[in-house]
Amino acid sequence: MAIDDLLDEHEQGERVRTWLRKNGAGILGGVVLGIGAIAGWQWWQKEQVGKLAEANVRYEAVTRSLQSKNLEEAAKEVAALGGGKTGIYADLAALELAKAQVEAGKNEDAIKTLRALKAEGEFKTLIDQRVARLLIETGKAEEALKLVGSAQDSASLEIGGDALIAQNKRDQARELYSKALAKLDVAAPQRRLLETKLTDAGGTVTDPAAEKI
Repeated sequence: MAIDDLLDEHEQGERVRTWLRKNGAGILGGVVLGIGAIAGWQWWQKEQVGKLAEANVRYEAVTRSLQSKNLEEAAKEVAALGGGKTGIYADLAALELAKAQVEAGKNEDAIKTLRALKAEGEFKTLIDQRVARLLIETGKAEEALKLVGSAQDSASLEIGGDALIAQNKRDQARELYSKALAKLDVAAPQRRLLETKLTDAGGTVTDPAAEKI
C-alpha cells in the first residue's frame, strides 16, 4: 500500500473521529430515545392488556351477580369498572344491570344506572330514549319530554307522543305520532304498534302506497 494511500486513510479516519466527537452525543441520545420509546410502548401495551384483563374479570363478576339476582353486588362491580379502553365492559355491564333492574321492577335504579353511562353520539341518543321511556313509566312524563327534546327521529317522536299521552294531551301526541310514522319505513316491525298508538290517539293511519299515487 502506498504512503499516500495510508495518509488518505488516516485523514479520512480523523475526519470520521472529528465528526463523531461533534455529533456522537446526538446520535447516542437518539438511540437512547428510540430505545426508551420502544420500552415505553411495550410498557403501555402491557398496562392496557392488564387493564382489559382486570375489566374482563369484573365484567364476569357482574354477570355472576346478575345470574344470582344480587343486583346490589352487580351495581358495585359496575361502579368499579373504569373508562378508557375498558369502557366497553363498563357499558355492557351497565346495560345488563339496567335490564335486570327493570325486570325486577326497580325502574328508578335503572334510570340511575343508565344516566351514569358516559355515552356519546348515537349511543347517547339510544340511552336517552331508554331513560325517557322509564321516566314515563315512573310518572315523569314532563322530564321525559325535555330529555328527547327537539329530536326528530322516529323513536324520539314516538316517545314524545307517549309522554304527551301520559299527560292527556292527545292532540299534541297525535301530531308527534303522525310525524314518527312518516319517518318510519313501511316494512319496519314497530310500524304496526305506532299505527295503533296513532289510532288510539284519535288519528287516522294513511296507506303509504296510496300517498305515492
